[in-house]
Amino acid sequence: MRTSKVVLSLGLLGLALGFSPAVSFDGTPSDEPPKAPPAHSHPGPSPVPAAPLVRARPNLDAPRPPASIPRRASYPMPAAEALRSGTQALREGKRDQAVTELQYAADQGMPGAIWKLGQMYAEGEGVDKDKLRAFEYFKNLTQTHANDRPGTPQARFVASAFVALGHFYLDGIPETAVKPEPGVAHDLFYYAASYFQDPEAQYELGRLFLDGIGSAKDTKQAVRWFGLAANKNHHGAQALLGSMLFKGQGVPRQVAKGLAWLTVAKEGAGPEDAWIAEAYRSAFAQASQDEQAMAYRFLEDLVRQRR
Repeated sequence: MRTSKVVLSLGLLGLALGFSPAVSFDGTPSDEPPKAPPAHSHPGPSPVPAAPLVRARPNLDAPRPPASIPRRASYPMPAAEALRSGTQALREGKRDQAVTELQYAADQGMPGAIWKLGQMYAEGEGVDKDKLRAFEYFKNLTQTHANDRPGTPQARFVASAFVALGHFYLDGIPETAVKPEPGVAHDLFYYAASYFQDPEAQYELGRLFLDGIGSAKDTKQAVRWFGLAANKNHHGAQALLGSMLFKGQGVPRQVAKGLAWLTVAKEGAGPEDAWIAEAYRSAFAQASQDEQAMAYRFLEDLVRQRR
């Protein structure tokens, strides 16, 4: 097969693919929620098959925001409508209305509102950036909804809150009681990755194992977690998995599979992910025409499995 045909075929197949969790790597979601954490503590990681046990549950009770979060006892609309209206107001630049309505929905315990407020303060979206206040919103969400069943509408918000807290503990929050604690970050990513099967958490956990941050370096575990996230169409995980397979890093070298995953990652990545495109170009340039053709056949097999 000529190289130009392989390039075109790989690109088209990469665009068409959606991946089943059964391809190449296994991961079985748990049907049972983990035991509730002790009062006033953060839930810790729930073990998954073939993964090492991790440290005890982290306690996240210390930091509080410098000013109390306003509470609103009543509001002239249902909480779900306040969430919808507040989100729309934020898009329209109506800052005060957005914060008021989202806070009301959050006070009524709506996970989507709590998560949205955390995101707003973390990124300075419609409000002044306040990482400590964002930390508090995310912590509240993880403490009150850690045992929600995976697959429920609110589960994605809870999993995302675990990931956000993990990032705070990787970097710390300057001039606050939230200091860098990579081990705590590892536990938070692990919980969301194993219990909620969240692809972003699985990707972040794979990176920690790859670099030996928060735990011992373990490239086999990195490959495992990247594989789980890649099968959920996480482009960063697809690219790192593809690179590791292509190089034989922590796994027997599989050039064709590695190039196939890099192709899928490249086709799905955005312009901000230039590193993915570069990893693909480098691998493709190193692969022989036979290896390129094998990658093409591997992608064809995946397409047939999806039909």
